[in-house]
Amino acid sequence: MKKRFLDFMAGRYGADELSRFMMGVCLVCLLLNMFTRWGILYAVALVLLGVCYFRMFSRNLSKRNAENQKYLNLLRDVRNRFSRAKNRAAQSKDYHIYKCPSCGQKIRIPRGKGKICITCPKCRTEFEKKS
Repeated sequence: MKKRFLDFMAGRYGADELSRFMMGVCLVCLLLNMFTRWGILYAVALVLLGVCYFRMFSRNLSKRNAENQKYLNLLRDVRNRFSRAKNRAAQSKDYHIYKCPSCGQKIRIPRGKGKICITCPKCRTEFEKKS
């Protein structure tokens, strides 16, 4: 039986990160549907399940790979945004972050130094801010 399945799947795309994500969303929709009885969640779950199986059994490998790469790029962008926000929140306790009025360069200044003259490292513009 295992050999038959492997022969059937030969030349087909199979599972990837996008299909795993869609299966997870499908599972969440089905679980929510059990408690809320909203028909739309069941319909969304069925559509996602159908798309997942279509992608897994597809023989158009290049198109499925391109779809997965778009998903991975989007996921990387979202993770980078959260990482930057987390980093900025961690630094906000000890530093002020100002933008240069001339070039827009972000400059990190320690808190609690009073009114100081800041020189932009990029364009050498000087401006005063309270730290």
